Amino acid sequence: MGNILRKEMRLSSLVIVYLFIAFGLMFFLPGYPILCGAFFLTLGLYQNFRYARECNDILFSALLPIAKQDVVKGKFVFSCLIEMLCFALMLVSTLVRMTVLSDSPVYRSNALMNANFFALAMALLLIGIFNLIFIGSFFKTGYKTGKPFVVYIAVCFVIIGIAEALHHFPGLEALNAFGFDCFVLQLFTLIAGAICFVGLTIISYRKSCYNFERIDL
Repeated sequence: MGNILRKEMRLSSLVIVYLFIAFGLMFFLPGYPILCGAFFLTLGLYQNFRYARECNDILFSALLPIAKQDVVKGKFVFSCLIEMLCFALMLVSTLVRMTVLSDSPVYRSNALMNANFFALAMALLLIGIFNLIFIGSFFKTGYKTGKPFVVYIAVCFVIIGIAEALHHFPGLEALNAFGFDCFVLQLFTLIAGAICFVGLTIISYRKSCYNFERIDL
């Protein structure tokens, strides 16, 4: 597995996919839908899959003396690594906003979603949905990228819109809490988001292995 991951990192990836990790810092932006940081992360991964397709990386990997399942595993492990690095930046940004910058006027006057554990949970949900819709669909054929990503974009921005609107509904104001207010609720949403990410990724991985075994490259 280590050799496959090194191949993904050194031969099969664009430099841009590493640069897109920095979009996790968008959680610092006030007056901006911060969940777009998760979308831009997935946009970088999408470009990486397109690059792999154009370079016949999938065929090359399948010709290596490894199981086809390992080809899928390599893509998933690499994608999850990039996703978790970006999420780490989101987490650091959120913790800084919840502590050092919790009373900053520029954040207090922010009408959009605050950077808190609920926002992190929604980011994990969006990343998990990307793994399910895009990566899962990619391995049905080994080359199609356009339609699955368009479907993901539609789902992604519907979820972003819902997430941004929720705290404006009566009784749901706690979802947009500042600092460590409503900490228990915030923590439970983060745990739920993590469970969704893991569950969606595992489902996608298993379906991808099943589908990729059956296609003729």
